[in-house]
Amino acid sequence: MSDTRVAIAVIHGMGSQGETPQDPDAISFSAGLYRALRGYMAPEEWDGRVAWREIFWADILQSRQDKYVEEGLEGEARWLWAREFVMHRLADAASYRKVSDNPTDIYQRIHGRVEDALENLETVAGGTTPLLIFAHSLGGHIMSNYIYDMQKAMALGAPWVQGRSAFQRFETMAGFLTFGCNIPVFTFAYPRDQVRPIKRPGTRIPADKRLTPWWENLNDKDDVLGMPLGPAGPQYEAMINAGELWDAWINVGNLFTSWNPASHNEYWDHRNFYRPAAEMIRKALLIGPVS
Repeated sequence: MSDTRVAIAVIHGMGSQGETPQDPDAISFSAGLYRALRGYMAPEEWDGRVAWREIFWADILQSRQDKYVEEGLEGEARWLWAREFVMHRLADAASYRKVSDNPTDIYQRIHGRVEDALENLETVAGGTTPLLIFAHSLGGHIMSNYIYDMQKAMALGAPWVQGRSAFQRFETMAGFLTFGCNIPVFTFAYPRDQVRPIKRPGTRIPADKRLTPWWENLNDKDDVLGMPLGPAGPQYEAMINAGELWDAWINVGNLFTSWNPASHNEYWDHRNFYRPAAEMIRKALLIGPVS
């Protein structure tokens, strides 16, 4: 633990990932990215220096979705493959909304998985380690909401957040990498000038060691679920102008997927994605322990 220099939490987006909770230390959906980064970066940059944990939440919704498909659609409805796509993607997005503060609420249950993963990661990496968040698809929206809620609670002095560590309050968070990002989809319920992004986290990181930009948003032009953040509202645009946020188009996928919407699932092990991810890690390695 003493040699760890960067803690990375990776969260998946919408889609079919599994019906049962996974082991907290397992690497599943992000295995391609983990292997690609470990192979691309030098051993002295990676080995013993990077702590990696996944935020897995798919099972909260998937078993119920599968049951509906099995009981209500199979053998009856047409275009079953398309209906399953809707069920495992659009239904995820529709279900993830704050209804109440009840811990059984889907929004709260998913955020509970985030909380658990961060606690586990802190145990492994140490509470003074710079944190990076890598978030795919709907995972970017989930993490944006989670951090926003945390920052709002801190500003209001809410009792529930006071007992959290600096690490879990994102005070050591150095960078945010979103890819296949669909945050803009969820902004249209508000007037454009009232769309508020999260504030820069990492308040304990010295100003001269902070990453610029600290938020990178990478999307493939053929990925219909991947969208730039700047046009979502003037406050996002201001972040771009200030050098805090970087929107960029990249090309991912292979001969069969790079030119169509299937590119949405092709970021994980493509060099046009893992290379900028590696550069963010390298910059974070230079920060050192955060007091």
